[in-house]
Amino acid sequence: MHVVIMGCGRVGSTLARSLEDRNHTVSVIDSEPDSFRRLGPEFNGDKITGYGFDQQVLEKAGIRRADAFAAVSSGDNSNIIAARVARETFGLQQVVARIYDPGRAEVYQRLGITTVATVKWTADQVLRRILPAGAEPDFRDPSGTIRVDHVPVPEVWIGNRTVEFQMQSRSRIAWIDRLGEGMLPTRETVLQEGDMLHLVIREENAAHAYAVLEAGPEDD
Repeated sequence: MHVVIMGCGRVGSTLARSLEDRNHTVSVIDSEPDSFRRLGPEFNGDKITGYGFDQQVLEKAGIRRADAFAAVSSGDNSNIIAARVARETFGLQQVVARIYDPGRAEVYQRLGITTVATVKWTADQVLRRILPAGAEPDFRDPSGTIRVDHVPVPEVWIGNRTVEFQMQSRSRIAWIDRLGEGMLPTRETVLQEGDMLHLVIREENAAHAYAVLEAGPEDD
């Protein structure tokens, strides 16, 4: 892949080095030439001084042959403008913008621009670790309709089939972490002690799913 990155701060420089370590080609754009020092002497990609929403700068960075574009500067407005230029002017489908304002991030997500809301992501990570199980999901889709929860299998469900749990809880088990490995459940899979379930749940069914998880299977 060839990836164009706008912003050579801590996120942009780390992303650029990580991509190059995986044998991808990278062009990094930043308005401050001193920022390129963060890339280190081993970086072999292109360093372009300028603004990532400038079409000529993007052309110089190889946007026409790029497979992806990441706007990760410190400015929401610059990131969104650059992301829209990459997507709408150059037709690039894989576009990601770093947005600090979570409200704006959700708006642009619905417009087809993948956004990373830094503050919201950090807050969510903290919430997941301090609130009771089920209070905050591992992931929620931009519309707020679907959530993914990461929960250990309770003792009351051990020995029961996954299909029974899914039917009663109105959820789906996306995968199970078992003995250090991920596995996809089948109709015959039985829940075991130590299983970690990754549940896909509609938001309105979450309370019901957790009630079933705690109460155990219904008697036939």
